[in-house]
Amino acid sequence: MIFAATLVRRCTAGLALASLAGVAAAKLPPLSPEAQAKAAETAAKAAWSGKMDAYKLCQAQDRVVAHYRRTAPNPAPAVPAPACLDPGPFSYTPPEAKPLEAAGAHSPAGTATSPPNSAVPAAAASAPKS
Repeated sequence: MIFAATLVRRCTAGLALASLAGVAAAKLPPLSPEAQAKAAETAAKAAWSGKMDAYKLCQAQDRVVAHYRRTAPNPAPAVPAPACLDPGPFSYTPPEAKPLEAAGAHSPAGTATSPPNSAVPAAAASAPKS
């Protein structure tokens, strides 16, 4: 009986905290352009870091294989493996800011090719044809 009451209280508290976390996340303002640029740079650095970790792992595996080949009495025949690819130093080039015309902030193509008004009155254009 005590266990059930404690379980109910814990579940209720957990649900209340989860709903409050959802409400708090829903009210966050959109990121500013500077914050978006910083997030993009951080993502690029994380991707580069992953590539660098894979490169260092590949080099360590090559050293282990070389040591095994030197010290083993009868090593198995070598299987060709791809060479380790060095990702190079980290460099991030932020995307250039598009001018307002290229950013898609203008009228859609359909509106731009035809004028907003025409010689035909709206009543005549929507009149049923017989």
